[in-house]
Amino acid sequence: MTTPATVRIPGPSGARTVELLAPPALITARTPPLSRLVYAAGHVVADPLRAAASVSATIDWDATMAVRHRLWALGLGVAESMDTAQRGMGLDAATALELGWRAVREAASCGGQVVVGIATDQLPAGPATLTAIGDAYLEQLEQIESAGGCVVVMASRQLALSAASVDDYLAIYGRVIEAASRPVILHWLGAIFDPQLAGYWGSDDLDAAVDTVVTLVNAHAEAVVGIKVSLLDAGREGVLRRRLPEGVRVFAGDDFNYAELIAGDESGHCDALLGAFAVIPRYASAALLRLDAADTAGFHTILDPTVALSRLLFEAPTQFYKTGVAWLSFLMGDQSHFRMLAGLESGRTVLHLADLFAEAAGIGLFPDPELAVDRATGYFRGIGL
Repeated sequence: MTTPATVRIPGPSGARTVELLAPPALITARTPPLSRLVYAAGHVVADPLRAAASVSATIDWDATMAVRHRLWALGLGVAESMDTAQRGMGLDAATALELGWRAVREAASCGGQVVVGIATDQLPAGPATLTAIGDAYLEQLEQIESAGGCVVVMASRQLALSAASVDDYLAIYGRVIEAASRPVILHWLGAIFDPQLAGYWGSDDLDAAVDTVVTLVNAHAEAVVGIKVSLLDAGREGVLRRRLPEGVRVFAGDDFNYAELIAGDESGHCDALLGAFAVIPRYASAALLRLDAADTAGFHTILDPTVALSRLLFEAPTQFYKTGVAWLSFLMGDQSHFRMLAGLESGRTVLHLADLFAEAAGIGLFPDPELAVDRATGYFRGIGL
């Protein structure tokens, strides 16, 4: 494309014109970064002929694994079977485990890095006994580790409903960590991402919750790689990082402030486990390559322009960010349709989708701008605009 493409898209006061910038020339990596441990949480591609609100886990496996291979080819690790993959919002426990097994196998075939989420979602919704919750975690742990995988211990909705005290959290997590044959990553998913996790770690007071996490990690430091923090609170991530034992990482899960957290400051830095990086993998790969070269300014030059897109993608109600991930994947040509498990493509308004298109166009996200224009205009025309 020799001249910028323009397209008319919906706006709150009528149609507006958007110009698509050509994709920037980025030097990307093919191997994992040296200065940070980085995972992108990939989404799943639905089978467009079978996906519906009443049918869960209808996955196009080939397209879904192709998403992972694109991430590995850029030197990024993959965080599998997590909330970006619609876990708890269309992806059931059995299919989440199958997704994990497949990703472990695919990673081994290409030398990619992968970690797989485990949870307690095979249990019925609602409260459960602490024994049942622990057993559910251990069942999933055994299945992933037996396939050769390392795990991310995800937050449990059942535990959030059933724990009577901080000690219940410490006991359950201690049981899981001690049973693991490999060091684990913990995951603190805030209520902004999943309202059913309100009060996690035994308190609505986040300072008290941080205290509990520090107590847990101090008791098991040798067996914990780190913790992914998804609170959209950069200050709290920094506080937690400074309180954890040496060698235990905080993986930035803050899709609003990841650039500053990964770059770090005089007290240290965060690593990364981000759904946003599955949307901007070329930018992430190129920026981390600059960070490996101790070029912090170059890192920010590449990555900072993506933050506004991520903030829009993850705006409230944040749990529907997955809709935007699939929308942008469709526009980038990484999947052939805009359908999602459990009909989640309806989770955002048309105006939000148009805003995402405009923001992405403004940073040159689309590798083929003409394809993006064709698909966006076709979609908007198809709904009568």
